Amino acid sequence: MSFAEYIAAEGNRDIILCERGIVPVGKGKSYTRYTLDLAAIPVIQNETYLPILVDPSHATGRRDLILSMSCAAIAAGASGLMIEVHYNPAEALVNSGQMITPDELKDVIDACQRIHQQLK
Repeated sequence: MSFAEYIAAEGNRDIILCERGIVPVGKGKSYTRYTLDLAAIPVIQNETYLPILVDPSHATGRRDLILSMSCAAIAAGASGLMIEVHYNPAEALVNSGQMITPDELKDVIDACQRIHQQLK
């Protein structure tokens, strides 16, 4: 039984899952913080009723990958995204390297909406 099933069994069915990346195996240079497991989205959707959010900010740790990973997540069937945004990422107290600006967020939203419409 998964952690979500334990929660649901106790009566709380208001559960949202979030894919934030998996720790890569092996040694060598790491180009991202974690590996974003987009294949998990359709697999989990086939096994459960739960919506799945994807956090490309946390998973990649890189602002330059947020647009492409967001688009890929929506194409894979994600129910939504969790993205870190700051008006001036360089001045953020933490995680500045994985934040985008509000203008960049608009670009992400526009691109993801186009993908979502194509898949309908």
